[in-house]
Amino acid sequence: MTTSSRKHTEVAVGILIRSDDDALLLSTRPEGKPYAGYWEFPGGKLEAGETVEQALRRELHEELGITIASAEVWKITEHDYPHALVRLHWCKVRAWAGAFEMREGQSMRWQQLPLEVTPVLPGALPVLGWLAEERGLAATKDY
Repeated sequence: MTTSSRKHTEVAVGILIRSDDDALLLSTRPEGKPYAGYWEFPGGKLEAGETVEQALRRELHEELGITIASAEVWKITEHDYPHALVRLHWCKVRAWAGAFEMREGQSMRWQQLPLEVTPVLPGALPVLGWLAEERGLAATKDY
């Protein structure tokens, strides 16, 4: 099946940015999912009738136990994985409430750029490059 004949899966992704040091939250993909153990920004698929913000709010509560204040789409990218063609709606999130709970058995880490965790989900690599550029950092990795 060619990329053009595959249907996109719409995904809301949260780039959680800690206010005191601009660290980014990454979590691992749970066992049983494609790319299990890879580091990613949290989020998930949009359900029928949901906006990106609604989906992100639901997903972050389901996965991490937090409630976000707001989310605006910052960038939109596409990535063709063997299991799915995804359209990723990247949202910067700077305010949330609640204690983090890893409700899917995943690990989480706050990371500065360049990231220390590997491997990172391939669809996140362009975004990491843009975040590094915004911060005036040289791209020292493949992003």
